[in-house]
Amino acid sequence: MSGFLLDTSFLITLVNPDRDHHETAKNYYREALLRGAPMYLSTIVASEFHVGQPLPTLPLHQFIVLPFNFDHAVMAGDLYRALMQTGRDWDGQRGAVKDDVKLIAQAECSAIPFLLTADEQTLCRYARRLAEAGQAHVRPVVMSTGFDAAWFQNGQQSLPEA
Repeated sequence: MSGFLLDTSFLITLVNPDRDHHETAKNYYREALLRGAPMYLSTIVASEFHVGQPLPTLPLHQFIVLPFNFDHAVMAGDLYRALMQTGRDWDGQRGAVKDDVKLIAQAECSAIPFLLTADEQTLCRYARRLAEAGQAHVRPVVMSTGFDAAWFQNGQQSLPEA
């Protein structure tokens, strides 16, 4: 069964009915529960979320807490270096990139294939760049593209009916 690492932007979208793509986030959350797909909550995301809203407002019992460990740190450093070497569109905003790269590293180290996110501007862009460079395999699932059950089948699309 596919697993999902939850990004802060996904959680904010899930809990805030005024956010764009709130219904899509709810659909992914419900489908993950129905299918028993693991949803991982990084301690990095937990701290980011808690800045704006208390963590106990989340359904924490539904998530597997994923601590940021030494192997994640090493991988994050390697990925950050690889991302800098791509040079394309490098915005140089080191602080803005750090947590996104740490999440990608956690997913890679933990063999979590997908990142649920509403962040197309940074997290998705960095994950795609790293994939193009052969450095990471995690795939972002972006709320703006709508709900697609294929992500619960390792991203495998069904064949159209004839």
